[in-house]
Amino acid sequence: MIIGQIYFYISSYLRTFAAKEFKVMIIKKAIFAGSSERVDQKPKALYPEFAFIGRSNVGKSSLINCLCQNKKLAHTSSTPGKTQLINHFLINDSWYLVDLPGYGYAKISKTGRAKLAGIINGYIDRSQEMMLLFVLLDSRHDIQQIDLEFLISLGEKGIPFSIIFTKCDKSTRNVLEKQIEKNRSRLLEYWDELPPVFLSSAETGMGREDILSYIDSIISQL
Repeated sequence: MIIGQIYFYISSYLRTFAAKEFKVMIIKKAIFAGSSERVDQKPKALYPEFAFIGRSNVGKSSLINCLCQNKKLAHTSSTPGKTQLINHFLINDSWYLVDLPGYGYAKISKTGRAKLAGIINGYIDRSQEMMLLFVLLDSRHDIQQIDLEFLISLGEKGIPFSIIFTKCDKSTRNVLEKQIEKNRSRLLEYWDELPPVFLSSAETGMGREDILSYIDSIISQL
């Protein structure tokens, strides 16, 4: 099955991206703007939205805090599944970073999982301000079936997305490169080409400037 034709970069992407001389975004202000379950409940002031999602315990809250350089902005917990609402953070009074609930958390009821799926899909399908969805994957592991199903659904719906591999500091360079290549090959079974891919670490700040610069490049074209 082939879904769409979008661009793929990993190490080559970073060189190409740098060659374009996009400026590094400086985050001067990041504030919590509200939580919601539905699109019609989100903040009334409309700005471009860049949403982040991934399986529970993928390190999403830590990455958000790293991007904004504020360890207390998004709630982090050793217990997966804590984010159960759509959380908007207003960045530099010009765009929203949107923290979506994690998918695939098994330790809640079937009714609870259905509710979270409704919240996630309701936002992704209906938010006209969402410019891009960043899908977070744990760099240490094989892509799971639930990740593939979610990514395929985005392709089928025509939702613009990028991939961020998290926790890249937890593996040696050789191990990381082999695992990324393995996951890349798995994804290319379903796509002709893949969207931009970022390697990140909330601990070291790896990928922070690249992700923010990519967001800034999209905003500059609006």
